[in-house]
Amino acid sequence: MRTNLKHYINGEWVESTGNDTYNVINPATEEPMGQISLGTKEDLNKAVQAARDAFPSFSQTSKEERIEMLENIAEAYARRKDEFIDVMTDELGAPLKISEKVHYSMGYNHFAQAAESLKNIEFMEHRGNHTVVKESVGVSGLITPWNFPTNQASTKIASAFAAGSPVVLKPSEMTPFAAIMLAEIFDEVGVPKGAFNLVNGTGETIGDGISSHPDIDFVSFTGSAGVGTKVMQNASETIKNVALELGGKSPLIVLEDADMKDAARNAVSNIATNTGQVCSAATRMIVPASKKEEFEQAVLDVLPEFPVGHPREGNYVGPLVSKKQWDTVQSYIEKGIEEGANLIAGGTGLPEGLEKGYYAQPTIFTDVSNDMVIAQEEIFGPVMSIITYDNIDHAIEIGNDVVYGLAGYVYGKDPETLRKVATSIRAGRIKVNDASHDFNAPFGGYKQSGIGREWGDYGIEEYLEKKAILGFPS
Repeated sequence: MRTNLKHYINGEWVESTGNDTYNVINPATEEPMGQISLGTKEDLNKAVQAARDAFPSFSQTSKEERIEMLENIAEAYARRKDEFIDVMTDELGAPLKISEKVHYSMGYNHFAQAAESLKNIEFMEHRGNHTVVKESVGVSGLITPWNFPTNQASTKIASAFAAGSPVVLKPSEMTPFAAIMLAEIFDEVGVPKGAFNLVNGTGETIGDGISSHPDIDFVSFTGSAGVGTKVMQNASETIKNVALELGGKSPLIVLEDADMKDAARNAVSNIATNTGQVCSAATRMIVPASKKEEFEQAVLDVLPEFPVGHPREGNYVGPLVSKKQWDTVQSYIEKGIEEGANLIAGGTGLPEGLEKGYYAQPTIFTDVSNDMVIAQEEIFGPVMSIITYDNIDHAIEIGNDVVYGLAGYVYGKDPETLRKVATSIRAGRIKVNDASHDFNAPFGGYKQSGIGREWGDYGIEEYLEKKAILGFPS
């Protein structure tokens, strides 16, 4: 049982001004694994003031100082690898392999990449008779989700630190302990007081407080489109800069010449990794009508490679994060059945042999039309929709026929067709076949998937204002 009833403000762990606490539930056992304090508006105001007080000096630190700080953070982060894995497995329910290969790894890579990217950023550029200066955006409010506690917090914090922007972080109250570990690391390596502040709490109190706070200059939010809309509305009262990374309903377009078993394995991996709780996951499999039966059989053949069960017992698919999320996923599966989609694997209820924990069956629907609810709305669980197409233009049309545009995937062999699909999908990140992550590539969405970009130098730029100086003295 982990207990931390303090917030990290101005370089110190301080008691909350309120008395409300929150039990963090291990979704594999349905039992509490920790407890935190729920912050108040007074706690938030203290954190914002600490960040504002730190801004004049922190924003003027040299690029070299910030590179060294980020490198020290990455080294300290790596030393606590085993603890990060344990925390992710207990608070999120992520299987040990996913906690290591995804959650721990992504958090580390964002700090390491920010240090490298910063080396190549010029903060002053002379153009003709004017000079462009890039300056810290100011105090940044960061609101991060429960599904990727290390990834989302680390990419935002690393970019802000690289830009010289002090921050106030509100992690999800459902998965707060990775952020608490980050605060401990920042304290260990000597991040300047007030440059990082952590206030745990609810979205209604701390999240709304951040997005509407008059002394916060920039808000970076990751979460649902509905909450993102509220963040924008709150921020508009003070004309605040906003970056949003929201939902997705990403297509995976399988080409005629693809190896169907490889494509099926890639498809199942998309809905199985992190139990489908991935905003950029491919959940709509768009396959040639002529290959429909072959692809469906391939999916059924590879499904056993992704076993569901306790995250500490070698399984690939763990539980969903909460009973609320489990209920949401169940309702979408029921909706798919009601809409007339053909259920060929999975379904409602707990997987066989599991009686405790928020486990969902990996569920495969076929004969799905793209206007069905299960093909249009983000389910955030291990649910796949298989949709057929007649020709490649039809496939692209289906792929783009959603309000989201976070990611897209294409699997096949012909280079010309791969290029056509990759350049035609209206989304912020496209993955061709088994391409690996590049932590310097921009991440963000088109349409209702968000505003702005994260990762690498693109992420750092979000935390920089551009000033033009005419007649800059030589």
